Amino acid sequence: MDKFDRSRSCAVSMDQKDPLAKYRDQFIFPKTESGTPYIYLCGNSLGLQPKQTKDYISEVLDQWANKGVKGHFNGEKPWLDFNDRLNPMMADIVGALPEEVVIANTLTVNLHLMMVSFYRPQGKRIKILMESDAFPSDRYAIASYLSHINVDPEEAIVTVAPRAGEVLLHTSDIVGRIEELGDELALVLIGNTNYYTGQKMDLGHITEAGHRVGALVGFDCAHGAGNIPLDLHDNNVDFAIWCTYKYLNTSPGNLGGIYIHQKHANDPHVPRLKGWWGEDKVRRFQMRDDFVPQLSAEGWQISNPPVIALAAIESSLKIHHEAGMSAIRAKSISLTGYLEYLIDELQHRQVTVITPRDPDQRGAQLSLLIENGSKEIYDRLISSGVIPDWREPDVIRVSPAPLYNSYEDVYKFVQILDVTLSSCVG
Repeated sequence: MDKFDRSRSCAVSMDQKDPLAKYRDQFIFPKTESGTPYIYLCGNSLGLQPKQTKDYISEVLDQWANKGVKGHFNGEKPWLDFNDRLNPMMADIVGALPEEVVIANTLTVNLHLMMVSFYRPQGKRIKILMESDAFPSDRYAIASYLSHINVDPEEAIVTVAPRAGEVLLHTSDIVGRIEELGDELALVLIGNTNYYTGQKMDLGHITEAGHRVGALVGFDCAHGAGNIPLDLHDNNVDFAIWCTYKYLNTSPGNLGGIYIHQKHANDPHVPRLKGWWGEDKVRRFQMRDDFVPQLSAEGWQISNPPVIALAAIESSLKIHHEAGMSAIRAKSISLTGYLEYLIDELQHRQVTVITPRDPDQRGAQLSLLIENGSKEIYDRLISSGVIPDWREPDVIRVSPAPLYNSYEDVYKFVQILDVTLSSCVG
């Protein structure tokens, strides 16, 4: 356990000892109008741009300019080989086998694709269990898919909510709801890390409970991939989806990730929406035969992926792969713990940390509920050189990213927050 104190020298000392400190200089920080870099604490919404990403994209542009269509097959980095380069690195990050992972499409598109494959209503087994405060896009996607196949969302979607007077979920309540639904439950679909509270869910116990009653289990890992170890394969999760532009820093709106457990990925009979890039690689360019899926998560690809987007992903994944998830997680626990310590030391009665206090139940995020707060607080933080994230009506999400945030960033932020709170809420 790190020993913290309130002095700036404590932050400086920890930065000097930080084995990941060298990566900070590999990212570009946005600057204020005066040219000072912002204290950027919004990696849970959009990660910073790695400096090398421009070179990776330029390399693809040069290949396109010099080789045209031959760039798919020729050169030091043929575009057809992108999956072979990216999948192993992504698999390490999310705890999967390389053949269980593919980078394709975007987050909510992938959720629709997973519904086609893994929502299999039969008889009274039609229920889908979600958390009550799921990310809105997940709720919209699932409800619209159910309506499309003539299943009433009001009947099929059931939720589990925090207990009265609480904001966090209990694993025992999730498991209890699964057991209560029993043979009516077709699918469990929960965010592995809640976007609002930052709570990390227990993938292993939830998956085990779902399988016990005969349901399939999937997770939206948008706020988990690159943030916390997911161990998707070892937890026996059926499928998962995530975006790559938050903790993975791959560029705004970039392609998403799909994980499909090998027992499903290697089964050609699993239903799916088909596209030619999901075709068996040996047959992909033969064009004349019936569709035969690639026996891996790559079989869920639809279209030829945009290689410029993949270049940005390769740039960032190489940094993550070099740093390693164990080191990233270790710093995350320490850095977020330091933030928590300093917030507590402020002794502002108007501030409540609604993220779990147990480091094992959270990632690199603290959600601060500001009593009687307003967006004026966020606006003042921005004008003071800090970029956090505001969620209506009264929560500031603060996310110190281990690869580019320093302990001194956290120290400076809390000093600015102290002044801001004093002037805004007294």
